[in-house]
Amino acid sequence: MRQIGQVKQVQIQRGPLKRGDKPHRYYDPAPLLVVERLVLTPQGVIGVTSEGEELIDVHHAAHPESRNAGVNGVSLGFTSHYKAMREKFGAHLTDGRAGENILVETSEEFLQAIPGGRVMIQARESGRLAYLEHLEVAAPCVEFSHFALNEFMPVPAAMLREALIFLDHGRRGFYATLRGEEPFVLRAGDTLFVEV
Repeated sequence: MRQIGQVKQVQIQRGPLKRGDKPHRYYDPAPLLVVERLVLTPQGVIGVTSEGEELIDVHHAAHPESRNAGVNGVSLGFTSHYKAMREKFGAHLTDGRAGENILVETSEEFLQAIPGGRVMIQARESGRLAYLEHLEVAAPCVEFSHFALNEFMPVPAAMLREALIFLDHGRRGFYATLRGEEPFVLRAGDTLFVEV
């Protein structure tokens, strides 16, 4: 395994980030909430605030508005990808805006795939290890692409297509599944590794 970086922040989506009805849907990051820790489970993640309140992520199978598709219970992204997105689209794409649960501080970019198809996280406090498997690209949606372009009105098709291509291949992040049945507690400062 090779160390990639440390977890910068953990967050949940309290509800859907796509709002409104077609064809007037838009991306709204307001339901995002940075939490003190995440409890990873095979069904999805639960955020725990500094006050100890537990909040179920919208991609958890038990959320009342669940967006769980069986492969997207946990999501992760990288600060290097946000740097590239800001260079392309602007400063409004602050770290975490794409909605991933786990944001890792690193200078490396991972486009198309993560080596080995899985990552390992080591908890700083306990030393426990957890594997996130079946990683797949979190493909960008039209609504997030409009948000990235900082355009909420229809944009020329070529401009939208270019944004979708740029945000794809993992730049927007990856979905994953926790291996095993035992919950894993994750905090900022924990370490992410990939297979070599």
